Amino acid sequence: MKKKWEYYDVDENVVENIMKKHNISRLIAQVLANRGITDNREIQVFLNPTRDDFINPFFMKDMEKATERIINAINKKEKTIIYGDYDVDGITSITVLKKFLEERGLKVDTYIPNRLDEGYGLNKEAIKEIANNGYKLMITVDCGISGIDEVELAKQLGIETIITDHHEQADILPNAYCIVDPKRKNDTYPFRGLAGVGVVFKLIQAISIKLELDAKEYLKYLDIVCVGTISDIVPLVDENRTIATLGLKLIKQTRNIGLRELIIASGSKEINSSAISFGIAPRINASGRMGKQMEALELFLTEDNKEAKDITQKLNEYNLERQETEKKIYEEVIDEIKKENMIQKNTIVLGSNNWHHGVIGIVASKVTEKFFKPTILICFEGEKGKGSGRSIPGFDLHGALNNCTDVLEKYGGHEMAIGLSVTKEQFGLFKQKFEKIAEENDIKEIQPVIKIDSQVTKKDLEKEAIEQINLLEPFGEQNKQPIFIYKNLKVDSIRTLSEGKHLKLNLRDGNFILNAIGFNIGDMAEEFLIGDKVDIVGTLEINKFNGIETIQMNLKDIMKSIKT
Repeated sequence: MKKKWEYYDVDENVVENIMKKHNISRLIAQVLANRGITDNREIQVFLNPTRDDFINPFFMKDMEKATERIINAINKKEKTIIYGDYDVDGITSITVLKKFLEERGLKVDTYIPNRLDEGYGLNKEAIKEIANNGYKLMITVDCGISGIDEVELAKQLGIETIITDHHEQADILPNAYCIVDPKRKNDTYPFRGLAGVGVVFKLIQAISIKLELDAKEYLKYLDIVCVGTISDIVPLVDENRTIATLGLKLIKQTRNIGLRELIIASGSKEINSSAISFGIAPRINASGRMGKQMEALELFLTEDNKEAKDITQKLNEYNLERQETEKKIYEEVIDEIKKENMIQKNTIVLGSNNWHHGVIGIVASKVTEKFFKPTILICFEGEKGKGSGRSIPGFDLHGALNNCTDVLEKYGGHEMAIGLSVTKEQFGLFKQKFEKIAEENDIKEIQPVIKIDSQVTKKDLEKEAIEQINLLEPFGEQNKQPIFIYKNLKVDSIRTLSEGKHLKLNLRDGNFILNAIGFNIGDMAEEFLIGDKVDIVGTLEINKFNGIETIQMNLKDIMKSIKT
């Protein structure tokens, strides 16, 4: 689908003011203005966040109640269990809370549902098992907000539940002892975008304040909190930016043996948001996706170097297996889309008996990116189906599923990503209903947009100016890498890489040569010839190869220049 290029509309005087007051390049000042970060104090916090920028945790509803209940459990050595999710956010949430509470003298056990057998969130069989083992307090992390029946069952079996979560609530809340979730409809916490591990961080911060502990007792976990936050694709602004920025600094000197081994295994040269997203997170997630979720947790909890190395090796193997499985399913999905001519539809909804439930979420994400359509993939086992969905900007996936409750068994998530359960009998009806909802929301009118931060010319492309872009790290949701446009470049050379998958160009502006690479847009090579004048948009970076540094643009799109 053709992409729309849009410029931010910013007052040039504002950009000039930011440049002078903060001694930064025009490129950086322009990006800050584009993001609406123009107040001097706000700019200072954005560029140099500190521990003093954390919000008071007691502003969050039920935080006082949760804190008092947990301190009571600590004092009474109450039999307590943490129930978490199997992804990076869940694993890091359990790690942080378990380590913190055990340092306070409360031994806690953990329960993580098996993704393949139990699916996401609380389930009744698990609750029964927890009750049979004599637990009196259950603390959920990164889940629980949708567990109405399960929390009620826990209460009937003598278990008090503290829910900590960050997902959207339904109309009815679970009948828990207390619920700590900034997305509660009546919560007034000033930042709603925390990851599950971010909510856990606020909880241990609150407990530390109540127990009058030194701030280092909760701040020392920021390396693990950072990993979970960046991996969960939450907005990296406000308090999440503070968590991620301080956490990345701590990761570089982390004392967590397992995290250290993961960094080594990923081969990342720099510790930044990309290293977390593409090096560390996939290995942790692969463990849960392949039904081996406890091994990822054990990696973060171990104090033994050999054990950490052994588990990391297993996670590497799971990740390779996950990649192979994912590739196979992706190819099957693409074939099915062509076979059913789904390109003409508003949505892509497919199901199969042969797909691996643990990886269909990744495949759905790739399909959504390729076709720019909301995508839901279902894995059927017998008459029951479990699925994952991904959306496009401008279409609320969770809101759409709110209108499909009569044909769904269960669902949860947020605007851009969901998990759901549907029977084979209702699958056809769901497919029709979901397609109709998308049509009624004029989804075909939604066009992919590339927001351009600034136009650059060869005089802007100096090493120092490009390096300053790192001041805006960590990049992520709502703080994407800045996008720049360079106009009227002459194609000096053009070729494809990786069997036609990627596009590689040398572009000329007078005597200045700019290298450009476009990942996954190799099919555009046929549209251009040597000598063509083109406009390009993308991110700027310094490419280091064989000891030589060159300025390169990572292309997001390219088009022929308009003759004037």
